[in-house]
Amino acid sequence: MTVIGVAGGTGTAGKAVLAEAVSRGLAVRSISRRVPEAGDPRRLAGVEYVTADFRSGAGVTEAMAGIDVVVDTLDARTGAALRALPATSMAVLAAAQRAGVSRCVLLSIVNAAECSMPYYQVQAGRARSYEAADLATTVVYATQFHNLVAGLFSAGSRMAMIPSFAGVSFQPIATADLAKVLVDEALNGGATSHHLVTAGGPTIWTMKSLAEQWKATTHRRGVITSMPLPGSFGTFLRAGRNLVPESAVDGVEFRDWLRETAG
Repeated sequence: MTVIGVAGGTGTAGKAVLAEAVSRGLAVRSISRRVPEAGDPRRLAGVEYVTADFRSGAGVTEAMAGIDVVVDTLDARTGAALRALPATSMAVLAAAQRAGVSRCVLLSIVNAAECSMPYYQVQAGRARSYEAADLATTVVYATQFHNLVAGLFSAGSRMAMIPSFAGVSFQPIATADLAKVLVDEALNGGATSHHLVTAGGPTIWTMKSLAEQWKATTHRRGVITSMPLPGSFGTFLRAGRNLVPESAVDGVEFRDWLRETAG
């Protein structure tokens, strides 16, 4: 049986990959610096949880032993953890090569190299490392998660103002749908040593339309407010570089995801 190791298995995307792999009857190992304790509802049945730190190397050799393929969903948003992320990904690749892993799959962001924001540049750098690695790899370039878009609205609503950035659209994807793509790549991997895949949500929506869906479904208070988004990220979004209509994945729409989450 194929053994899938998920680096960052306790994160948002990582948990979705664990659930998808378990649903396919695969042997699954979550590798992270901290693991949910026995009895914790966040701990999924059928998953082996191991503690390892790719930054320091602690526990990595043991955690990688016997793994056939690795899905790298490690993430960091700010500070030292974000700055260390490229080196962490290199450590994942090195550990995988030592362990005889057949393929490593990285989750990245659509057109990250075209945005000058530090977070996006870090993601682009990680993707380049995977594309140049000395073992078989796949980089899955994804659009923004439903979770992220909903989080923007939720944060704004606490100040009674639901943001709608002028001229901006999103193509949000459910982490469960993206997990299917990641596991598919882990198992199949394409015919080439370095395979690139792009995955977007089923539909492109203006941010205003998404805000309307969010408000109607969650019944949260706040006025949907059009506002500019300055800087490089605003330029990136208004140019539609976060959108990949040609790579839409048939899956859960934003409104339906909201209903499922609320339920």
